[in-house]
Order: sequence, then structure tokens, then C-alpha cells
Amino acid sequence: MQVTVTPDVVVLFAVLAQAVFAAALLGLARYNQVPNRFLALLLLAIALWVLDGFFRVANVYGQNADWYFLPIYYSFAFGPLLYFYVQSLVNHEFRWRAAYGWHFAPVLLQAALYWGLRFQSYSFRLWFWEQVHEPYTYRIEFIGTWLSLIVYLGLSLRRLRRYQRWLADNFSEISQLRLSWLRVLLLVLTVVSAQWLGEVVLREFFSIYYTYDYSTWLLGGVVLLIGVVGLRQADMQAVNFGPEEATLLEADGAPGARADAGSSAPRPAPRLAAEVGAAVVAPEPREPAAVDPAVLARLRRALEDDHLYLNPTLTLAELSAHTGLAPRLISFTVNNGFGKPFNDVVNGYRVEAVKRRLAQPAEVARLTLLGIAFECGFNSKTTFNRIFKQLTGVAPSDYRPA
Repeated sequence: MQVTVTPDVVVLFAVLAQAVFAAALLGLARYNQVPNRFLALLLLAIALWVLDGFFRVANVYGQNADWYFLPIYYSFAFGPLLYFYVQSLVNHEFRWRAAYGWHFAPVLLQAALYWGLRFQSYSFRLWFWEQVHEPYTYRIEFIGTWLSLIVYLGLSLRRLRRYQRWLADNFSEISQLRLSWLRVLLLVLTVVSAQWLGEVVLREFFSIYYTYDYSTWLLGGVVLLIGVVGLRQADMQAVNFGPEEATLLEADGAPGARADAGSSAPRPAPRLAAEVGAAVVAPEPREPAAVDPAVLARLRRALEDDHLYLNPTLTLAELSAHTGLAPRLISFTVNNGFGKPFNDVVNGYRVEAVKRRLAQPAEVARLTLLGIAFECGFNSKTTFNRIFKQLTGVAPSDYRPA
């Protein structure tokens, strides 16, 4: 078999080689092990789709028709693998359950089809292509992959959006945890989905195949993005954004049992109407719960007197352990008492500490600007510059004490 070396062939070969290498590194990584394995499988599944494009541009299929129906198509896995990667990345306590298996039922059927055909004679495969695959199963596979990816992209984007909202309420340092690159990846896959929709229209209504097939190249870009940025994702061990947190994020926000500010016991679940023999009545609208002044004062003491903001990685859980207050109560009090999320409150204290230090000539002579920032709780120059300008309106180097 002879492969003609063209720019397209070289680029696709490089993409495939990078995908295999990155998948191996992800699979062997010691941190983020569960999400990295989902990502490695996603890389390989996409790489096999790109391999089909490589065989076409390299004229491999043209030289050996027996290579058609190779078991390299696992496109129904794209969406579920992406979704479970997001799920496990934002929740360190994520564990695989047998109940999740139904998400992969379509790809198991897809794999069974191609592996079954692989052991059939060429004449049977030719008959299957002409009588079954081209008119029926090919359409189901292509359109089904598009629908699957759209659904799981929507679920992944929603999960990521909720996580980013939750992050600001639970971590004071989020620069390595925001997952901005993942949002870019999801948006790129949205573009791929739009391209696939165009291909569906061209194939179904105009019988145009592969003439405007850009999805292979777009997926090649996805492979490069995952390989380069996915490997650099920080350790997410401290992050546990589970289903319960997502539910609380959408809840009313009122804390349970304000009377006992230090209690972290859950509120008792309401009994069913059948248990009390009463009719189900819609609850009356209630006034937003007021902030408990004692709780607010306790949080101020922890931040102002105990200087907890100097801890560069301070989390809501650590503040809860220090004060003895329930995390949900702290979150409610911070958001409604300070009028800002946890992240903004803590960084506000840090910026004010920097401003006080800059007003002291002895401190300015003793330390650099970045040194002062680090002593005040910042642990990243980029984060310090961004937060300081966001809260004061000027860059740290341009700030002049009053």
C-alpha cells in the first residue's frame, strides 16, 4: 500500500500521534485520575473518527476497499465521555456507578455493529452498505451522534456554569479552578455540532457527501486543544461540587435553623401529605430570611481579627471549621450580609491590606509590590493584578496611597 504524502496527510498524522501520546499521559497522570481517564477515552474516540478522515485523504480506502467498516467508529461515546469528564472534574468524590452504564448503550450497539461486520465476508459488507447502511444505519449513526452531542453539551455547559457560580462562594483563590479552557472546549464542540448539522442537511436533502466535510478538521483542533490544555489542568482534589451542592445553589438560599447559628444539622424533611392526612396545599410566599447579626459579627471577627484572609487558599470549609458555623449558613450570610460572594469578600480584605501596607514607607522599602501582595494573602501575580484593578480601578503599580 502506498500513501501519498500531502500537507493534509501530514497534519492529520500529526494530530493522531499527538492524540495517542496525550491520551497515554492522561491515563498515567497521578492527579485528577478519574476525570483524566474519561478525557483520555474521549481523545481516543475522537482520534479514531479523525483516523477515518486520514484514511480518506491518504487514499487508503481507495487502495483497499476491504478496510471499509473497520471498527473505529465510537462517536456515540463523544457526548457521555465529555459529560462524565465534567462531572468528575468538578467533584473529586465522584465515583462510577453501574446505573451510569445506560449512557453508553448506544456506543455499545455501534461497536457491536462494526465488530460484527468486520468478521463478515467482503461481499456481505458490500451488500450491507448498499441495502442497509447507506439508506438506514448510516443516517441513524450520523444524526444520532449529532443529537447525542447536542444533549450532552447542554448538560455539560449547565454543570460548568453552576460550578463556576458555586466556586466563587466557596474558594478565595479560583484562578486555577475556574476551568475557563473547558468552557472554550465546549464552545468549540458546539461549532463542530453546527458543522455536523450542515453536513446532515447536505446529505439528506442534496445527496452531497464529504464535499464540505470540515468536521474532521474541527475535531482535529479539539484533539490538539485537549492534548495541550487538558494536561495542564491543576489538581482539583479540593473541589467537591456534587449533586447536593448543585441543588442548594438553585434553592431559596435561606439558611436552616437560624436560631442555632453554630449547628450544621440538616433541616428535617417535610412529611408527605398522606402521612398526616392533609391535603397538599401550595406554600405561601415567604419573606427572605434576615441575616443573623451574631453570625455576621462572628464572620467579621474571623476575617478581621483572626486574619484568615491571609491564607492564600482559604475555603468556605476552612472558615466553617474555624468558626463552627455550617457552610450553608456562612454562604447565606456572606452573600446577604456582605452583599458579595465569598471570593469577593476575602479578596476585598486582601486588597485593603495591600493598600494599608503601601501607605507605610517602611513596608514599601522592605518589600516589592508583589512581596506585599503575597504577604497579604495573594499567591499569584496575575490574580493580584486582576483583583486589585477590579476593586480599585487602577493597576497596582499605578496606585498611590491617599
